[in-house]
Amino acid sequence: MGKRLIVQRRGKGSSVYRSPSHKHRGGVKYRKLDEAEKNGSLTAKVMKLVHDPGRSAPLAGLKLENGEDFLAIVPEGTKVGDLIHCGSTKLLKPGNIMPLNQIPEGTPVFNIEKNPGDGGKFVRSAGTYALLIAHDESDKSVLQLPSGAMKTFNSNSRATIGIVGGGGRKERPLLKAGKKHHTLRAKSRNWPRVRGVAMNVVNHPYGGGSKQCAGKPDSVSRNAPPGRKVGKIAPKRTGKR
Repeated sequence: MGKRLIVQRRGKGSSVYRSPSHKHRGGVKYRKLDEAEKNGSLTAKVMKLVHDPGRSAPLAGLKLENGEDFLAIVPEGTKVGDLIHCGSTKLLKPGNIMPLNQIPEGTPVFNIEKNPGDGGKFVRSAGTYALLIAHDESDKSVLQLPSGAMKTFNSNSRATIGIVGGGGRKERPLLKAGKKHHTLRAKSRNWPRVRGVAMNVVNHPYGGGSKQCAGKPDSVSRNAPPGRKVGKIAPKRTGKR
């Protein structure tokens, strides 16, 4: 009897394959939208810079003037002691959290809310930013995402001015396989990924044999049992185009 595939073991959800979320810093989102931000602005001070193993961007612990604390994704150049303004403010400075309708066109922004008050959903990875392209009269704003796609947002949605910190992290070589292992282990990523043809016959349908080849068709039915469901699953077509 063969052994279970890695995808079957991951699907069970054992502790080996679960993300170590107890090491993560928790949810990172804007404070609840209230009248203080709609009609004015609040000032927050950067109390500390935090590393979160579960994400690539650095975080900052902010303390508002009313005593409220929250975590935020911060832009390049942020340091402890900086002041950040949240709400309707005329001060355009990297790190300030403002509604899109008060940010001029051509400004780089990140951590953009999909709907006003949801805390931020788009452009949160290290070194990324979106460009504010245009505002229209129907209370909508058009932004160019890092992928190059144009997306329309509600002009009352909040965003942070600047470019997410931690840029250039991919340019630094890892040098050792162990570094790669620990980096991806923090996010429960499967690495290294062993090819099925390189496994033994008990570990994979494509394993075994004197040569590294599948030895059987790599197209498989959508209704195949879990232990056989590898390769091209229910393809419309295969081969060169």
